[in-house]
Amino acid sequence: TIKWYSLAYLAGILLGYWHLTKMLKQPGAPMAQRHADDLFFCATLGIILGGRLGYAVFYAPELLTHPQNLVKLWEGGMSFHGGLIGTVIAIAWVSWQGRLKFLRVCDYIAPCVPFGLFFGRCANFVNGELWGRVTDSGVPWAMVFPGAGSMPRHPSQLYEAVLEGIVLGIVLLVLFWKTKARWRAGLIVGVFTLGYALSRFTVEFFREPDAQLDRKSTRLNSSHTDISR
Repeated sequence: TIKWYSLAYLAGILLGYWHLTKMLKQPGAPMAQRHADDLFFCATLGIILGGRLGYAVFYAPELLTHPQNLVKLWEGGMSFHGGLIGTVIAIAWVSWQGRLKFLRVCDYIAPCVPFGLFFGRCANFVNGELWGRVTDSGVPWAMVFPGAGSMPRHPSQLYEAVLEGIVLGIVLLVLFWKTKARWRAGLIVGVFTLGYALSRFTVEFFREPDAQLDRKSTRLNSSHTDISR
């Protein structure tokens, strides 16, 4: 069965690959097209494997004790943090194999990432998951999400799609295509890192905490209570 996540990953990867190909045709590219082909193959594996393993480590450790469930991607459960780690490992591997400069390669990958972030957050919204906090401040675009009760909530998935995908994407594209930033190693990927961190930090004020974190917090508070007794 085709899932929204599948379409989001496919759209993000293909659009990112197309854009990287255009970038490599500009003067000063740190790698050849053959490196980009290897990189996107490895990065795709890094996104999927890293995202799933990251979800298990950060949010659902019980999956590690039932490895057969790790492959059930259709049941949900992918972590941006794990996908990021997997992608960085893929970039490091291809850079080492091709004797490329790691930071320069990262500068060329960074402007491609917001495509995937945008489609991924849109898939979150369509799936009705990772919704926002309840709002009673009369926000006209507040929504009632299936499975989240009857109270209107912030559509935080769309906030993330705008900040992480559109705004951050525009900033990085302008830096690459309209300035000389691509000649300064580490600048573009540094802006991406800072921009994503600020976007995620801002949206967390409107996003409902993940259920897994709530359960961990409850267990932690319970253990502290037991100790105090």
